[in-house]
Amino acid sequence: MNQHDTIRAVEWIDGQLRLIDQRLLPQETRFNTYDDVTAVAGAIRDMVVRGAPAIGVTAAYGVVLAGRVRFAEAGANWQATIAQDLATLAASRPTAVNLFWALDRMKTRIAQLDGGDPEAALLAEATAIHEEDVAANYRMGELGAALIEGTGGAVLTHCNTGSLATGGYGTALGVIRSAFTSGRIAHVFADETRPWLQGARLTAWELVQDRVPVTLLADGAAAYLMKQGRVSWVIVGADRIAANGDTANKIGTYSAAVNAKHHGVKFMVVAPTSTIDMSLPTGAGIPIEQRAADEVLALAGKRVAAQGAEAWNPSFDVTPAELIDAIVTEKGVVLNPTPEKMRALQINGVRVD
Repeated sequence: MNQHDTIRAVEWIDGQLRLIDQRLLPQETRFNTYDDVTAVAGAIRDMVVRGAPAIGVTAAYGVVLAGRVRFAEAGANWQATIAQDLATLAASRPTAVNLFWALDRMKTRIAQLDGGDPEAALLAEATAIHEEDVAANYRMGELGAALIEGTGGAVLTHCNTGSLATGGYGTALGVIRSAFTSGRIAHVFADETRPWLQGARLTAWELVQDRVPVTLLADGAAAYLMKQGRVSWVIVGADRIAANGDTANKIGTYSAAVNAKHHGVKFMVVAPTSTIDMSLPTGAGIPIEQRAADEVLALAGKRVAAQGAEAWNPSFDVTPAELIDAIVTEKGVVLNPTPEKMRALQINGVRVD
């Protein structure tokens, strides 16, 4: 790890899955351990772990735990009983396509095995998924940072896309780490990201831990910050990208993209190719998770909204491709995405201008 990369939110240690409980940050840094797939699915659903790549890595390790238990229970027939565990994991978060990508990869590995103890083979596959994610993040960091011109500037980010949201280093925050290390930027502005405050609780915490200067702002202040010319790029992650480049990300991303376009600020999406869902022609087909009203009506378990008020709480929104200047993946960069450019990226893995 370099000096601006010290955090790992998902780890396999001594035969157990270990997760930072992100619900408690920044007040408390607690590591939870798991040896049961149902508990892993619960951790994904309840946002102990969040961020599309981290969810995928966590689910892969959950399959390892499921294989261990099913082999102990059913012996050579373990493959016949593990399907229900895969379904439990798949139901935990509907929008993050990395979850289904990781589960499909683990299913493929399961199909290749005989009736013997599957743990070692499944762990090797899950570890590969994890290590490949970290390597991809480093590559995306390099490619994305190269798009930022000049030195010593500032960028804005929304939600958390760093080590806490991935196998390590981060997608959008990985680009920011690389750009800071190379001197291309000197400061980061982070939206609070309501209602879960991932920017306030997680992104600010990560950057403070890794000694990257960060200023927090209310989501509604971002447009005024852009109007003042204080940022050159908005850099965000993605939970799913459609075949035309439309991108689902944490609620509020669409607003940031509209504001960026109006103020002449460039907009970058950073995500591994596992986040691209070529089966969906446009973002209109991306399922948007609706979460509990209490997340909006209350704060830290205490109601802050007027009694009788209702809440609308989509967890994600979709940013149209025409508002995106660059999609950065580990395979390459797509500038001003179109369906043709996205297909070329998937096939050729090169920069597509």
